[in-house]
Amino acid sequence: GEICAFKIHGQEMPFEAVVLNRTSGEGRLQAKSPIDCELQKEYTFVIQAYDCGSGPGGTNWKKSHKAVVHIQVKDVNEFSPAFKESVYKATVTEGKIYDSILQVEAIDEDCSPQYSQICNYEIVTTDVPFAIDRNGNIRNTEKLNYDKQHQYEIMVTAFDCGQKHATEDVLVRVNVKPVCKPGWQDWNKRIEYKPGSGSIPLFPSIHLETCDGPVSSIHTTIELQTNYIGKGCDRETYSEKSLQKLCGASSGAIDLLPSPSATTNWTAGLLMDNNDMIFKFDGKQGAKIPDGIVPKNLTDQFTITLWMKHGPSPGLRAEKETILCNSDKTEMNRHHYALYVHNCRLVFLLRKDFDQADTFRPAEFHWKLDQICDKEWHYYVVNVEFPVVTLYMDGTTYEPYLVTNDWPIHPSHIAMQLTVGACWQGGEVTKPRFAQYFHGSLASLTIRPGKIESQKVISCLQACKEGLDINSLESLGQGIKYHFNPSQSVLVMEGDDIENINQALRKVSYINSRQFPTAGVRRLKVSSKVQCFGEDVCISIPDIDAYVMVFQANEPKITISGMDHFARPAAQFESERGVILLPDIRIVSTVTKMEHPVELKEHDRDNKPVVLEEMLHNLDFCDILVIGAELDPEQECLELDHVELQGKHLDATNSTAGYSIYGVDSMHNYEQVLRQIRYRNWYTSATFDRKFRVKCSELNGRYASNEFNLEVNILHSSNSNFMDHVNHMIVQPQFLQSVHHPEGSISTVHNSVVPSVATIVIIICVSILIFIITLGVYRIRTAHQHSSADSEGSKENEMDWDDSALTITVNPMEKYEKPHQTEEESEEEDIEDEEEDTSSAESDES
Repeated sequence: GEICAFKIHGQEMPFEAVVLNRTSGEGRLQAKSPIDCELQKEYTFVIQAYDCGSGPGGTNWKKSHKAVVHIQVKDVNEFSPAFKESVYKATVTEGKIYDSILQVEAIDEDCSPQYSQICNYEIVTTDVPFAIDRNGNIRNTEKLNYDKQHQYEIMVTAFDCGQKHATEDVLVRVNVKPVCKPGWQDWNKRIEYKPGSGSIPLFPSIHLETCDGPVSSIHTTIELQTNYIGKGCDRETYSEKSLQKLCGASSGAIDLLPSPSATTNWTAGLLMDNNDMIFKFDGKQGAKIPDGIVPKNLTDQFTITLWMKHGPSPGLRAEKETILCNSDKTEMNRHHYALYVHNCRLVFLLRKDFDQADTFRPAEFHWKLDQICDKEWHYYVVNVEFPVVTLYMDGTTYEPYLVTNDWPIHPSHIAMQLTVGACWQGGEVTKPRFAQYFHGSLASLTIRPGKIESQKVISCLQACKEGLDINSLESLGQGIKYHFNPSQSVLVMEGDDIENINQALRKVSYINSRQFPTAGVRRLKVSSKVQCFGEDVCISIPDIDAYVMVFQANEPKITISGMDHFARPAAQFESERGVILLPDIRIVSTVTKMEHPVELKEHDRDNKPVVLEEMLHNLDFCDILVIGAELDPEQECLELDHVELQGKHLDATNSTAGYSIYGVDSMHNYEQVLRQIRYRNWYTSATFDRKFRVKCSELNGRYASNEFNLEVNILHSSNSNFMDHVNHMIVQPQFLQSVHHPEGSISTVHNSVVPSVATIVIIICVSILIFIITLGVYRIRTAHQHSSADSEGSKENEMDWDDSALTITVNPMEKYEKPHQTEEESEEEDIEDEEEDTSSAESDES
């Protein structure tokens, strides 16, 4: 009558039934191990009840009918959402709004719909132009811009429906792709150029993007714009005279626009550019060339050369604009020859004087060229070989398109006036004045009578020191055509293969062969035209605007050194050859370089790692100036054999103020010439000393040397016996003294060891002493013979006084005085001072 057990039928069910009350039949169903919803959400099994009437083998008990039990496991939110991928990536094109860029997905391992479903996604990163919906779709909220940002990185999290969020956020990378724009890619706007670095590529990794357009050929123009530098490019800033010598031009060119100086003062009133060789004419200035600078009647052959920068003429009715004009000084207004610009035409006028034949002659030659009014610098050479006149512009020949004939001028005895920048109107006006003013810039205007320059010289004179260059022409490829303009500032390339054009453009480089280039910016422009296969509308490629930054060169320090004080007997100055002034002059140029970039801290500032490096470059003049009263041509002069200048690019001028050597040449050649300059004075009794100053320069004074001062004393002949006496007095003690010390020291050392050895050593030392004294006497005698031979003025013996090794003790209390004392005192001090000075010079030399 009791219930003894409940039995569960089913395989390995994690449940058991326990009897609580046998009489009432009440029992409990319970789990016998932990239940996990994620392993099994529900269980179904059969249960039966048994009474207590079981036999020994449990065979006789009675059991109830089967009851079916259903158990559902209730879920706990124990798992967080997790994303399926570790990183999500997507690429979008700029300028578009997307409905969905990509979808992220998270999962949750909980078993119930409530806790296993992802109810929401959220972007964690703030301030990004993206949004996400409940299904994980990411979209952009605004148009993206590639130039503003190439890539976005955003973090995203997920929530299940129990509001539990993912333990780890996921990274989403969105790359922004530019809208394909045809054009040049991978080039730098700024290219840096250090002086002396030769040829450097401008666009080493450039390539053309055509956006898969069907391109058949590409035409590219690279232009280096330097029209605002000096004469339109980095030309050597030497004077026109020096440049003509360098280019091998025949001598005799007359510079009509020289830099203003004491001797060339007619350009002093003109406006000048910051470069002192460029003159600006604003339509108000003209310069009169003094009489005697240019010969009155030029022959049938002469050349006019000039640099000109000119824009379109102002005003509706353009006036003639005079560059060069030779007209009547008074009474009449006849123009004998002139070079002028009129309506962007260059006109050369040449009126011959009346002679036997009274016939029409060519008188006006016209050239029509775009360059005359393009506001750029150009080099013009007018070659006259009457009746033929040829124009060279930038090295290219142009024949006149129009030649007008005229009657010859009747000869008259009216003086002529040559002018630059305007024409002189001498007659038919109440007051003579300038007319037909020039507007523009001129430089290096020269006229050379009786000579015509060769094409080679003309090309050299207008050559540009900087330009475009191609590294390794061989490897340009077969399909590339290229062409340079004469000054190598424009390069045109053409090809039908994009990769070939890319390779060719990577080889285009900038070169500046000047040692001290003009620092600053050089603008670069690359323009391209593309032709396509069978399409009317073809892609357009934007121009490249870049620039080359040329750095300032390390400035050289030019140092002149040598013997700066000497005395010679008067007889040498009076001799035919005179005295060499600068026998040991040295010109050295050093440049200071920083070894490392310097931290500008106060305590480091003194210890900068500076390297002094000697460099070789040219000089363009050296002047020896007379300090004090100018030379008196009646009794003294500076001289140089002109043989010394042969084979060098040098010229020299001589005046009472000094000697000037000029021309572009090496420091070594300047040294050689300076060492041959002699000072003569054939009336020395009035002169006791002369002072000179030497100064050299490079690039028209841009880099100047130190001022080297030299003092020359003249020793008067009445005291020559006294000099010989001083010579002997001075020389002898030195030899005795120099030998005495070793003898003393050796004998002392050996005495302390063995007496007999000491004796031997003393004997040897005495014999050495006697030998040295003999040698000394011999030297004195030869020196004496040399000094007597000195008066004959031979070049080799001029330095004998300096070579003798003399020791003179000077009383420091005595001041060196100018020779207003007695002759004997002044001479003695001259000798002393000379000896001091030469010994210091010699020690420096050694």
